[in-house]
Amino acid sequence: MWLLTAQVIVYLLGTIKEIFMFLTCMETVTKELVSWMRGHESSVFSISVHASGRYAITSSSDTAQLWDLDTFQRKRKLNILQSVGIQKVFFLPLSNTILSCFKDNSVFAWECDTLFCKYQLPAPPESSSLLYKVFAVTRDGRILAAGGKSNHVHLWCLEAKQLFRIIQMPTKVRAVRHLEFLPDSFDAGSNQVLGVLSQDGIMRFVNIQTCKLLFEIGSLDDGITSSIISPHGRYIAAIMENGSLNIYSVHTLTKEINKPPPPLVKVIEDLPKRKVSSGDLKMKVTSGRVQRPAKSRENKIQTRILKQDLTGNFENKENELSDGLNKKRLQILLKGYGEYPTKYRMFIWRSLLQLPENHTAFSNLLDKGIHVAFLNLEKTYPIKSRKLLRVLQRTLSALAHWSTIFSDTPYLPLLAFPFVKLFQNNQLICFEVVATLIINWCQHWFEYFPNPPINVLSMIENVLAFHDKELLQHFIDHDITSQLYAWPLLETVFSEVLTREEWLKLFDNIFSNHPSFLLMTVVAYNICSRAPLLNCDLKDDFEYFFHHRNNLDISAVIKEVYRLMDTTPTDIHPDSMLDAFVALTKGQYPVFNQYPKFIVDYQTQERERIRKDELDYLRERQTVEDMQAEVDQQRVEDEAWYEKQEQLRKAEETRREMLLQEEEKMIQQRERLAAVKRELKVKEMHLQEAARRRLLQLQQEQREMELRRLDDEIERKIHMRDREIAATAKDLEMRHLELESQKRLYEKNLTRNQEAVAKEMREDADACRRKADLEEHMFHRLIGMDQTQNQKTQKLIEENLAKAEQACLNTDWHIQALHKQRCHDLHRNECYQEMAKLLRKNRRKEIEILNAMREREAEKREEAEEKDLHLKSEKKASALSEASRKWFLEKEINDALHAQHACNKVVPRCYTERVASSCLPRNSELNGISAVESSTQSSLNQRKAYWDSMEPDLMARVRNLRQRLATQARNRCQTPHLLAT
Repeated sequence: MWLLTAQVIVYLLGTIKEIFMFLTCMETVTKELVSWMRGHESSVFSISVHASGRYAITSSSDTAQLWDLDTFQRKRKLNILQSVGIQKVFFLPLSNTILSCFKDNSVFAWECDTLFCKYQLPAPPESSSLLYKVFAVTRDGRILAAGGKSNHVHLWCLEAKQLFRIIQMPTKVRAVRHLEFLPDSFDAGSNQVLGVLSQDGIMRFVNIQTCKLLFEIGSLDDGITSSIISPHGRYIAAIMENGSLNIYSVHTLTKEINKPPPPLVKVIEDLPKRKVSSGDLKMKVTSGRVQRPAKSRENKIQTRILKQDLTGNFENKENELSDGLNKKRLQILLKGYGEYPTKYRMFIWRSLLQLPENHTAFSNLLDKGIHVAFLNLEKTYPIKSRKLLRVLQRTLSALAHWSTIFSDTPYLPLLAFPFVKLFQNNQLICFEVVATLIINWCQHWFEYFPNPPINVLSMIENVLAFHDKELLQHFIDHDITSQLYAWPLLETVFSEVLTREEWLKLFDNIFSNHPSFLLMTVVAYNICSRAPLLNCDLKDDFEYFFHHRNNLDISAVIKEVYRLMDTTPTDIHPDSMLDAFVALTKGQYPVFNQYPKFIVDYQTQERERIRKDELDYLRERQTVEDMQAEVDQQRVEDEAWYEKQEQLRKAEETRREMLLQEEEKMIQQRERLAAVKRELKVKEMHLQEAARRRLLQLQQEQREMELRRLDDEIERKIHMRDREIAATAKDLEMRHLELESQKRLYEKNLTRNQEAVAKEMREDADACRRKADLEEHMFHRLIGMDQTQNQKTQKLIEENLAKAEQACLNTDWHIQALHKQRCHDLHRNECYQEMAKLLRKNRRKEIEILNAMREREAEKREEAEEKDLHLKSEKKASALSEASRKWFLEKEINDALHAQHACNKVVPRCYTERVASSCLPRNSELNGISAVESSTQSSLNQRKAYWDSMEPDLMARVRNLRQRLATQARNRCQTPHLLAT
């Protein structure tokens, strides 16, 4: 989303960085980032800018924030409940009111400065179920249009704060997506045509008063997604659904919109020639309306309303302004109220000055960039607001590109600054207002350039001499010229001595009158200030007076100007020496060359020469600075080199000391390493012994556990056998009891049967009873004997069977135990053999290592003994040479002393030769000593390198040996478990 505020573009980034949404403010000319504005936690969907361009409102679904665009700081923040979202928050045009619309159809109006709630619109009628989604306001801020997901559009009168009309769109419209009023040059901001974009992609333009459909754009096949109307209502830009951008001309779409208002004067046409009767001559004039009698219907003529007297004087064509305004009427309004309405002042000024609004020509001037003369404008005129400074810089650059003289005009920033501050949000209007002011109200200002306009100041002085000779004489007596009491007011166009409201009121009158009105205003200002001016005696007081605000009624000054305009004689009146108002030409701006061209060209040439000299000077200064920098760099490098050499020397000494310390540490480390090796060897032996003991103890414990397990198994088997025997005995007892119970039952049944039979055969039973009893007794005896014999045999067989089974079980247990023991012995024998192989292999490797170490040690000892013998021989040779040298020197010294007594003038030549020859052995001795030291050092280094290379190998072998021993111990520990399983 892009929003244009003056020459600053505020756009919304659609991506979220970190957590917060943010706005960026960009410069449109330089495309540089001006500021960041952070604070929203959700996406921003609406941006509204105040008419002055100073404030902006950004809206999101949960909050609305008010920003100050001069400082890019947040002033206020509107927080709402999460259940009530924000639809839109925006400024009303040409007012200081903020309108906030929420999702529950509530609309509030707030004062921008105090944020005081001015009013709230009542709720829509209950019969309407419309939820507001889109809004639009007329340019005068009086009517609010609201729509949503319905074919109804509500029109609110914000002055009366009530709903005055509901427009029902065609039935094809189900939802309104966008609303926008169509501006018109003749409606003074009270727009009458409303554009309604519906869900079908068609934008319909209706008259809100007559509810008549005027025209429509878009179609069902090629719908519109979004649209915007130009500020003057001439064009409509629409983005289509297929991605294309269409530009529509409103003038070609309809002629009713741009048709000028009907003329105020209507001519009554003559009647056609016919026979006039007395009845036809009767007319009735009522309130300026001419009507025919009602009874003569056949010859009825259409009447027209005459809104002004037919005998009145019509305005001249030159008083007719664009946008339907009339200059004479504006002057009458101005004289009645003293100033124009604030709401319509800018519109009236544009009409009075007849600004052409040449967008293309102005863009060409802006495209030339900032003029060289105003690159450092902020140093000469420091302005707090960066935005205002940029607008002033671009306006002055456009004026300088338009005419060369404005690049050399020193007072041009003072002249243009009040208009830049007033029109800072519309640079085109600002430029054309200043250009129109220069062409008309600054006539003959540049004829004496670069000096002040003497001819214009002479006009002011002549008028002042005619109306107030005493004040002029006071100025002459104190050597005060028109360059002091008139020129400061002209070059600043009264912006230094008047407040904003007073200045606007004054220029309402200046722009509405002849260009000579400005010069008369200078005279009137002096005349109205004559009392304090007559009391001034010093030149500084006069300068201060005309450069600062004074306690003066601007209305009295304007009244005095009108009096001077009417009473000044024609021969000295500026009106006779200044041309009438001439507007800027349409399309291209006119050529401005009302100045002495040779002076401007000479100044341009001089400025170019000065610029070249300055460039040469800067180039030479840069060369000198480069040479000085090279010299300084060389000096710094030399100092750094010397310092580095000193550091290297110190580092060398430090390294030598460190080398000696390292040698001592190396010896100590070797001693500690040997001690550690001994300790490791002892610990290794202790660990081996402890491992062996633990292994034996573990084997013993495993055997004991195996025996305990076997005992537990035997006990468990015995217990199970006892429990089975007991269960069998119980089963036999139960069987015996069952048999006994069955026997009793059978006996009881037999007894009953016998009794029954006995009753029937009692007579036959007596004879055979004895015989039967005897036979039965014998039978029972035989049965008892068989049962006794069977029980004994069965018992013997069971005992034998149990013994045989127990013997088998015992034999099986012994066979299994012997088998397990034989397997365990075989496995243990294999482990012992493997361990013995490993030990023999390790012993061979250790013997090889020891032999290699002994050989290496013997070699090193032989080498050390050889070097010691060499060192001893060298020491003996050096001692002998030193003794011979000492003896020789003593001898020569004694000879020299004897010879000195004999001859003090001549030194024997043999002495010097002997001294020289005596020095030779010392050099050879020194060389021998240094060679011995170097060989000793090299041997030390070789020993250190050898021990450093051997140390990792020894440590690795020790670790391997430890791992093997630990593996063997684990294997031994696992053997009983394997046997158990």
